[in-house]
Amino acid sequence: MPTRVLVYKRTHHGDPDHYGQFGINDCMGRVRARGFDAVVGVGGIGSEPRKAGIAGKVNWIGIGPHKRPGRRGPIVTFDHFLDFGVNGPDFTHLAPRLAARMYGRNVRSTNYDVQGRRDEVAGILSLARNAPPSRRMRKFGSKVKTCRPWKPRGRICPPGDC
Repeated sequence: MPTRVLVYKRTHHGDPDHYGQFGINDCMGRVRARGFDAVVGVGGIGSEPRKAGIAGKVNWIGIGPHKRPGRRGPIVTFDHFLDFGVNGPDFTHLAPRLAARMYGRNVRSTNYDVQGRRDEVAGILSLARNAPPSRRMRKFGSKVKTCRPWKPRGRICPPGDC
């Protein structure tokens, strides 16, 4: 069971992409470089997420991150990736205390230690426990590949390693 979970509010579709690559369009920049074992993307409650049909819903879940170099932060793929699109479950119903914190205090993102709210976060993560991995596509071919962990401070992986 993941212990460190990044929960963040989304305003639009497109990141992660349909291959399950978080950061492919550089959304959430350096937040992706934080240490986490899982990510939960939830729709914000403003006009832009309402127009996109994602407001107040769990949009996607990724468990077991693999990081590779990106622009402002790593591009992250996952061992288990579940994208609900606009059909996600209601975030406030699944995790009322966490939703109250995210929406009530206007928190954009938070690294969350599961120990404090094991029931809420575990319930969300259980939805993706058996989900397939991100469809990791290499630039030169279509082989599925597990990326090495992202290396901070601008160190780039040698050719062929990422």
